[in-house]
Amino acid sequence: MTAAAKLFDLTGKVALITGGSRGLGRAMSLAFAAAGADVVVTSRNLESCQAVCAEIEGMGRQALPYACHAGHWDELEGLVEAAYARFGKVDILVNNAGKSPLFPGLSDVTEAMWESVFSVNLKGPFRLSVLVGNRMKQGAGGSIINISSIGSERPEPFIAPYSAAKVGLNAITKALALDLGPKVRVNCILPGGFLTDIAKAWDMDKLNEAAKTFALQRFGQPDEIVGTALYFASDASSFTTGALLRVDGGVLP
Repeated sequence: MTAAAKLFDLTGKVALITGGSRGLGRAMSLAFAAAGADVVVTSRNLESCQAVCAEIEGMGRQALPYACHAGHWDELEGLVEAAYARFGKVDILVNNAGKSPLFPGLSDVTEAMWESVFSVNLKGPFRLSVLVGNRMKQGAGGSIINISSIGSERPEPFIAPYSAAKVGLNAITKALALDLGPKVRVNCILPGGFLTDIAKAWDMDKLNEAAKTFALQRFGQPDEIVGTALYFASDASSFTTGALLRVDGGVLP
């Protein structure tokens, strides 16, 4: 193995990925397994988790499917206990689960919708990071990766609750990096538009026109998140923590 390959090698590591059964989460789950990690795949849909875990096991790695709502505070401790019971450790945590419901206008945002968006995008990642991060800190250390959004820097009315929650996620990334260091690194990816399954609900004609203003003039494919995720998960980013990295195809101010 070359020196460069060793930097990104995850052999012997255990990764826990929320929202790991589809979209960017699925791409990261499979990529981490390909790099040598065993993976805990969690989402609300157990069958979807089991399907991804079957793919991972087909690659010669171990995998644990676990059904859990990432926004429910009281469910997260059970997830952590299950991961540690199976593997004895978690080296990499990816807070990927997210939610951004559609609504006609800001006056249509209900309190229940607001609380649901904040629960999944902010409350859950905070709680899970504390639960896992403290164990990492007491053990051999590790890496936590939060998946935020370019919407945290470019808020639009149609994603206002989501943008606000992701701004909070950016903030706790920095706070957790200070709290959990030096043994645990905490970083944040800010994706732009990616063509995952949720893109089926988008007005693609309108969005493709908007994409012409991007430096790369297109949306991303799920696998294009992998390089950045592997960087933060591995020793390649050993001197990087508290960082917010945009992966958005060059969305200009």
